[in-house]
Amino acid sequence: MKVLVTGASGFLGSHVAEQLKRDGHDVRCLVRKSSDRSFLDKLGVELAFGAVEDKDAVAAAGKDVDAIVHSAGLVKAKRPEDFVATNVEGTRNLLEVALDRRRHVRRFVFVSSLAAHGPTSDGAPIALDAEPSPVTHYGRSKLAAERLVAEQKDDLALTVIRPPAIYGPRDREMLTFFEAVSKRFVPVLGDGTQKLSVIYGEDAAAACVKALLVDHESGRAYYVEDGEVYTQPQMAEMLEEAYGKRALKLRVPFGVVRVASHLSQLYGKARDRAVMLTPDKVNELEAPHWVCSAEPIRKELGWSHTVTWREGAQRTADWYRREGWIA
Repeated sequence: MKVLVTGASGFLGSHVAEQLKRDGHDVRCLVRKSSDRSFLDKLGVELAFGAVEDKDAVAAAGKDVDAIVHSAGLVKAKRPEDFVATNVEGTRNLLEVALDRRRHVRRFVFVSSLAAHGPTSDGAPIALDAEPSPVTHYGRSKLAAERLVAEQKDDLALTVIRPPAIYGPRDREMLTFFEAVSKRFVPVLGDGTQKLSVIYGEDAAAACVKALLVDHESGRAYYVEDGEVYTQPQMAEMLEEAYGKRALKLRVPFGVVRVASHLSQLYGKARDRAVMLTPDKVNELEAPHWVCSAEPIRKELGWSHTVTWREGAQRTADWYRREGWIA
């Protein structure tokens, strides 16, 4: 099977491409020319150059594929409209290609996010059919993209995967958390009671691959998680075990975080660059709980996680040190 993977120069997409290639599939990756392609070059996949916002580049990349895994997405942006341009319009472009090849495309897998449906107030897993309540521009853009996908479920075989926080080797978004523990200092936001679901990168990628290969109802959406629920202090303690060192945990009130987010945003504007910590992002950090359940995908597709945070944190910490990302 020839599979087009978007976002393959990023974290999750690189794991999807790696697993598909390992399983003997032909893999074509749509990447920007400015992206770091060193891992993909070693993997030996076919490269197509362009951005998901570019209709012509997307059409050329998808001209003869049998399936699409659309994992590309903007998680930080200079302006709210940038989320729409990439996450919504980029998805529209991929869907148009899939619709043009509807007789040949086995399935279109769209990687969304728990952020598209929002937090829960009581710490219980969010229901698949819960009324969406995204709290950030990013979450709203992923929800809008999900709705575009859902509109085509009668014409295409479609699946939506909604991961919570993803981590693992090659990830840069959670690297700062690992660095903090390595340096023996961990800021704990708020009162430290926020409950979280997480998923190891390889396991999230395996869910995307499983969705491609196992026949199931078009339009299904699945959360993925590692079977446990954590708080930030609990995650830090397990990471301390991985490093073999204790870290000072300092509680940081959200008022302080909000001030820092405004300063971070000003810095981003001054440097004309996207930054992760913004007042909009604090809406996500302040949310009560981010918890989901993967039981439906376990039952319907036979997917299962392979590691929980304790083991995954150890693997990731070892990789960061081995590759020199953390001293």
